[in-house]
Amino acid sequence: MMYRLVLVDDEVSSRNALCNYFPWNQIGFEVVSQFTDGCLALDYIRKNPVDVIFCDIIMPNMDGLLLAKKIYQEKIGCKIIFLSAYKKFDYAREALNYGVRDYLVKPAKYKDLMEVFQRLRMELDEEKRMAFNRLPPDMEAMGQSVCDKTIHAVNEYLSRNYKNATLENTANYIKMNPSYLSQYYYLKTGVHFSDNLLKIRMERAAVLLDNYRYKIKEVSEMVGYMNAKNFTKAFKKYYGKLPRDYRQNI
Repeated sequence: MMYRLVLVDDEVSSRNALCNYFPWNQIGFEVVSQFTDGCLALDYIRKNPVDVIFCDIIMPNMDGLLLAKKIYQEKIGCKIIFLSAYKKFDYAREALNYGVRDYLVKPAKYKDLMEVFQRLRMELDEEKRMAFNRLPPDMEAMGQSVCDKTIHAVNEYLSRNYKNATLENTANYIKMNPSYLSQYYYLKTGVHFSDNLLKIRMERAAVLLDNYRYKIKEVSEMVGYMNAKNFTKAFKKYYGKLPRDYRQNI
């Protein structure tokens, strides 16, 4: 499986180099988003499942240490690796207080990056294995925990409200913290909340495209995409073809 990684660095060249030239996919990570400061990153991870934050320390608005502190205080279940041009013991010591897993100094060497993230991948795999081993024996890892009332309630809510559903309003519906729900859902089903919502939307869109009375823009809005370009991009990524091509091949 692929673990979700977010890059946070106000230096565009550094961030782009890390994003585009390091073989994340080969070692089990997917860069799902990147940000210039901690505020933007925190807002994202409060709403989306993230496994790892790879973060600079010195940044505007919210620096890496404060971001790590917020993640620690809010009990958001993701790992943090620091990357900084400043090799200062005080930073490293404070980082340990917030559960930061490692500390790399810019410019990070390829060998060091590979070692740190391969080690982190093994740690994440082991945590996942142990978590699933704690499930009752009649529950298999992939999605068979639908008998769980919470998971069943989430799936029912999404099937009825896929157009406007978010992690936040789903969590509010079942009276759970959004971050906790995200982790709980993945633990119980082996599927990320956002991936399941995407699946429901895309499958519904495919059905709607079968009806030529609906324009593609209308189908987009009916499954929750107010921007048709975003819908087209998501649909192509999911099905491997544009909505209009999918419709022509029906």
